[in-house]
Order: sequence, then structure tokens, then C-alpha cells
Amino acid sequence: MTEIRKKSRLNRATGWDVLIVIILTLIAIMIFLPFYNAVVISLETNRAYALHPVSMYPVEFTLRNYAHLIEKGQIGVGYRNTIFITFAGTVLSMFAMVAMAYAFSRKRFPGKKFFFLLMMFTMFFSGGMIPTYLQFKNLGLINSVWAIILYSGVSAYNIIILKNGFEQTPPELEEAAKIDGANDLVIFLRVELPLQGALLATFTLFTAVGYWNEWFWSTLLINSGSKMTLQVVLKAIVAESAALEDVSTGEAGLDAFAQGIKMAAVMLTMVPIMCLYPFLQKYFVKGVLVGSVKM
Repeated sequence: MTEIRKKSRLNRATGWDVLIVIILTLIAIMIFLPFYNAVVISLETNRAYALHPVSMYPVEFTLRNYAHLIEKGQIGVGYRNTIFITFAGTVLSMFAMVAMAYAFSRKRFPGKKFFFLLMMFTMFFSGGMIPTYLQFKNLGLINSVWAIILYSGVSAYNIIILKNGFEQTPPELEEAAKIDGANDLVIFLRVELPLQGALLATFTLFTAVGYWNEWFWSTLLINSGSKMTLQVVLKAIVAESAALEDVSTGEAGLDAFAQGIKMAAVMLTMVPIMCLYPFLQKYFVKGVLVGSVKM
């Protein structure tokens, strides 16, 4: 009887629980409303936006703002380059980080402590913007998408978390695989990697989002219009639309306008990467917590 009462108390919502739910709900609404308003503005005409700057639905629905972006052709170039950078960069980055993390998770190998401290050093000190630019220039990678891929290729933080994840694998599994005749490569591919599915999914998404949103180094290292990334294209469109004079003819309500172009560009940039989150969301909490207990 006492146990039943304890369980009922645990399942009963307290005043603090209700308060936390209310606060989180208000925060969620505050985050959602600006995003939803951006969607509405991107689907409205100039005339409707002038009359109703904030509305719950497009008063005069139009796709002219999106058509304006597509007609200019910049979005297509940005998508092409960013998709290639994101895919190639994520594959190469995850390969390098997983390989390094697995190597550091092994108990002994020559120079392990030195190389680990050297990697840790990069978390606190970087080469700086000018030396990095000069290094890419000396390598002949200016105005090359590979400069963006290589710059963001390795994260010491991700390697440490992956390393701790590998270290938490029960040693009995590796010993059993060796008894069955498996070599180190088979153990790595068939025993270690499957157990790190949550970590791999989480950091794959984080890495992909990082490449997708890359803007600063793309601006510095890419000069050719045909190699610009989506974020650089978005910046150019926003700057151009800020100087755009809204048409005031009789059909102005059907034409693209500055604010609508901005919001349409934001939507075209955000939506593709947002579509990945629902498929990998369940791995986030587990993937971030696994391996984060010890260094």
C-alpha cells in the first residue's frame, strides 16, 4: 500500500511541473511565431504586406517572391555548391574523426599522449585568420570549395566525445570477436561502429549543419560567383533586396518585394536542413550524453 502511494506521488504533477511546462510553452511560442510570420511574409504580395505587416495567414497569396529568386539563378548555384560541400565534407570529416577517436580509445600506442595533447591544444588556440588564409593561398586552394571542406574537417571536441564512446564498449565483446577469428578491421566495422550508432548519427548531423551554414570562410576564400555557397548567395540577395525599390504600379501587389524576397530566401535556405531533424532527433539526447561522462 505504501509503495502504491509513493508511485502516485511520483506520477502526480507538482506546481513546479506546471510552471515549467507553462514557461517552456511560452518560449516555444516565442520561437515559433517569428518563424511562422517569415513564412507568411514570403507568400504575400507587396500590397498585402503594407496593409498587414503581421498576419496569421497570407492575405494575398503569391509565389512571386520564390519565383524571383529562382529566376535569378543564384539560389541554384548556391544549392549545388553547398550540397557538394556538405556531402563531401561530412563524409570526409566523419571518416577522419571516427578513425582518430577509435585510435585514441586504444589503450597503448607510441606517442598517444603527445598526439592527444596536441589535438587538445587546437581547442584553445588557433592559427588565426590571416595565417590560415595565407596557408590556403600557399596550397593553391583560394577560390576552391575544397578549402571550405578542409577547414572544417576535424573537430577536437567531437573526437573526444567519440573516443569516450568507444572506450565504454564492453571489452568482453572485443575478446569474443577475437576468439571467433575476427581481426581489428572486422571488430571495428562490425562490433565497435554499430554500438556507436547514436553518436555517429548525432555528430553526422552536427557536422552537416556546420557545413551547410558555413558563411565566414566562404566569403573570404571564394571569389567566383559560380562557386559561391548558399549562405553567401543569401547574403547577396538580402543586400540586394534591401536596396530594391518596391514597384508602385497598378499591379504592384503581384510583384516581388524586398521583405518578401528576404523571407523567401531564408525559407529556401532553412527548410532542406530542417527536414533532417525529425529523422535523427531521437538520437540527440543519447548521442550527446554517451561518452560525455569521462575524459
